Amino acid sequence: MNTTLTALIVFGCLVGAVLLGRALRRVLPEDHLTADSRDTIKLAMGLVATMTALVLGLLVSSAKGAYDTKRSEVIQLAANVAFLDRLLSLYGSEAAEARAGFHKAVQEAVRQIWPDEAGVQAHLAPNTQAGNVAYGAIQHLAPYDDTQRSLKPQAATLATDIGQVRSLLVAQSVASISKPMLIILVAWLAIIFLGFSVLAPPNATAILALMVSTLAVSGAIFLILELDQPFGGLIRISSEPMLNALHQLAK
Repeated sequence: MNTTLTALIVFGCLVGAVLLGRALRRVLPEDHLTADSRDTIKLAMGLVATMTALVLGLLVSSAKGAYDTKRSEVIQLAANVAFLDRLLSLYGSEAAEARAGFHKAVQEAVRQIWPDEAGVQAHLAPNTQAGNVAYGAIQHLAPYDDTQRSLKPQAATLATDIGQVRSLLVAQSVASISKPMLIILVAWLAIIFLGFSVLAPPNATAILALMVSTLAVSGAIFLILELDQPFGGLIRISSEPMLNALHQLAK
């Protein structure tokens, strides 16, 4: 889902609702805009606005929670990568080949998830061949003393954990924001702005206030969609934890 395009479409729909409300105000008979009618419209708009605020807050909270979860997983992934390299280093020169293959797999993973080229889609699916080679190299280590015998199972467990976290990121890459819910939310917002526009006095200040409100709500929709795509767009998860891990691997 293109977040910028979707936000612009939402903004256009809400602006259209405001303009439609202004047109309706001009053609409605005066008895439809009496004090009692206005009070009834305000009550109805208040009910719709309350439901909309609840759903909008729920979507923001859900998107932010999903974003924070994935960010925590990236930090955990970086920590596991750095610690696994440390274990292989402690193992000794016998693990040099396994360590080199592990470095290569991590570098490729970072390039896939955070591509340098602008506009290139992040690729979360792991390179299973490179991962299998690195894991196989660890499993084929032949320990010679107690230290190596204790380090090998720890390294194998960490390698498994890294693969599990990477697979979890892939599984969570599916959009969590329901399109029908988003469409219903935008419809409610259009109804609200239509009602506000009908009740608003016919002056430039009222129109400006409504336009600013439509821009703010469209920005909230943009924020929700951006948080739901944490490895693409403007609000993306930083690659700094993994880059720091790679810097440690290079030492």
